[in-house]
Amino acid sequence: MSRKDMVIFMLKANWIKVKENLGDVCPIFERKFTLRGKVKSATLRVTARGVYMAEINGKRVGDFILAPGWTVYEKRIQVQTYDVTHLLQNENNLHIHTAKGWYLGRICGAGNWNRNSLAENRECAVIAELNINYTDGTSELIGTDSDWSVAESKLRFCDLYDGEIYDASFTPEFKYHTVVADNNDFSVLVPQQGEKVIEQERIKPVALIHTPKGETVIDFGQNLTGYLEISLNAHKGEAVEFSFAEILDKDGNFYNGNYRSAKALYSYTCKEGEQTHKPTLTFYGFRYVRIDKFPQRDFALEQFTAIVLHSEMKRTGKIETSDPMLNQLFSNIIWGQKGNFLDVPTDCPQRDERLGWTGDAQVFVKTASYNFDVQRFFTKWLTDMSLSQGEDGRVPAVIPNVLSENDAGGAAWSDAVTICPWQMYLTYGDTDILKQMFPAMKKYVDYITSVTTTPYLWTGNWQYSDWLELDNNAKPGEVITKGNTSEELLATAFYAYSALLVCKAGAVLGEDVEEYKALYQNIVSAFKNTFKDDFKTQTEHVLALHFGLTDHPKEVTKSLVEKIHSDGDMLKTGFVGTPYLLHALSENGESELAYKILLRKDYPSWLYPITKGATTMWEHWDGFKPNGEIWSDAMNSYNHYAYGAVADWMYGVAAGINTVESAPGFEEILFKPTPTDEIDSFCAEIESKYGKISSRWWHEDGIVKYEITTPSPAKAIINGKKYNLIAGVYRF
Repeated sequence: MSRKDMVIFMLKANWIKVKENLGDVCPIFERKFTLRGKVKSATLRVTARGVYMAEINGKRVGDFILAPGWTVYEKRIQVQTYDVTHLLQNENNLHIHTAKGWYLGRICGAGNWNRNSLAENRECAVIAELNINYTDGTSELIGTDSDWSVAESKLRFCDLYDGEIYDASFTPEFKYHTVVADNNDFSVLVPQQGEKVIEQERIKPVALIHTPKGETVIDFGQNLTGYLEISLNAHKGEAVEFSFAEILDKDGNFYNGNYRSAKALYSYTCKEGEQTHKPTLTFYGFRYVRIDKFPQRDFALEQFTAIVLHSEMKRTGKIETSDPMLNQLFSNIIWGQKGNFLDVPTDCPQRDERLGWTGDAQVFVKTASYNFDVQRFFTKWLTDMSLSQGEDGRVPAVIPNVLSENDAGGAAWSDAVTICPWQMYLTYGDTDILKQMFPAMKKYVDYITSVTTTPYLWTGNWQYSDWLELDNNAKPGEVITKGNTSEELLATAFYAYSALLVCKAGAVLGEDVEEYKALYQNIVSAFKNTFKDDFKTQTEHVLALHFGLTDHPKEVTKSLVEKIHSDGDMLKTGFVGTPYLLHALSENGESELAYKILLRKDYPSWLYPITKGATTMWEHWDGFKPNGEIWSDAMNSYNHYAYGAVADWMYGVAAGINTVESAPGFEEILFKPTPTDEIDSFCAEIESKYGKISSRWWHEDGIVKYEITTPSPAKAIINGKKYNLIAGVYRF
């Protein structure tokens, strides 16, 4: 359905809202109707300002959790279409439950750090249209209007940060006069573009823990994003309350200080008898659940189930090695992606943040596109990025933007506008997203050119720098978010890279990019003349090498290796340098050092969190310090996917599966595996649109053997030689 068609059909319905102020209580809208005859088909189209869940005759409509999703609401709201033929009976009751969600919940309101006060000018509202076609050829249209009634629902409170309070013993009283027509703005209505969020997995507890403080805690064995389902036998009015956490502290006690101000409530008042309950319009990030109140003294773990939520994405990637800790690392990367790809690529799912940070998304996008089919997911998010872009070309640090109205992002964050569309092209051969985003890509590069204080360098602007870089001057116990990497060097490196991507995208699209080619060359020259290979931090070396900004890669590589050795053979990079560190080494003949860093188990390293029991990626290498102390409550997520970007090195270098720019989407495959004596075997698989691709190597009888699997037909480059292969398994 086109946007034009969407507007036309919604002209037959009205936005409706609640006239009275219900406070924290969530409204439920109702429409009763009787069928005129035998139904041939029935379709419900619905959306909300807020989040909603529709029911017909007590049965849920569809499986989209937190519909209609998170978009730039002032410019577009997605409309969902459901086939509801099977739900209708002679006498019918249509309910639409609503909550604040991303639209006007605390996530976008005043009282949060550096946030707009978007919620102050917003109200919850719904618009819906039920189209019934009868077998006699007639039809009936039931739209939201003044005939609908509304009531306070059993959901007494609901917020994405603060959880829910639900009273199953409460009986809603519907009133007709409290529903009024709202501003009928149809221009924002668009068809569903992104993947829906659905329930994915059901996980049972692995242990019941009685902590030293006397707390009763359920351990689900896996840090996840979703909610808790409970089943119990209780009396009307009895209370159930839970608290959520990702970790236990060093003494084994329940700890959720890192949730900051997010209350993450789960409060349930029981009805009489057997009952099952789960939240519907919020979500939590957790591994552990503390039982604060529960009617039954004796209960079984079988009464509790964790339900995993994330966007509907087909799993396409797999890595399996002979090293159990590497396998756990890859599992953590997968779970980090599942936990944070919930309609938008959030930074974390548990605390009072959960925002679509551009920096995290761009460093992880390649890994993301290998692990899962995220083409539709990123198309939707990038559409909102282009809509959020300032008139001057600036790109905010989070999408949708709930930060200050004039937020200008920063280098390596805002560059998501060029990096993510280009990766969609490489992984999926998607020229549509390149065409859609190309104006935004150019506009962003033009913005940097217009605001920099030094021609062909990016200077004079605030930057995130190499966020959480370990190469800093922090004293013990001091929290420093920026390291010693030159902000101007880092920013200029990404200025060059984005200009280069505009050139590459333009070449694919047949656009005139001569201006940007000249700009790119000037930026590269200015970088070389200004910084003169005088790199102090690991990140400075890495960016110069990986982005081709030095004429002396051998000398810079040698300097990087010396720097790593002097740092104790450990990484000192942050959010920006870490994703490229192993690439910079392996691209310059230092693959064994790259493996050494990857396989390191002491802090700081990818495997160190696993020694502390991590089941997802951490925001800080020392979320748990070696002495067992917790890093800080200030900014400490245990489900923060960015450092999982290392998987693209595992796919592309260790296993050696790579795309070819001239034949993207794995139409042509570049196989270039890089084995090591430190691991007995390594295997990676990617399901492309052409079929399964795999690469495996192992040690046997003192030699390394290789096996690749290709779809049909396949053009492959294997160790520099081109082959036309039929589908099959090849060993060499």
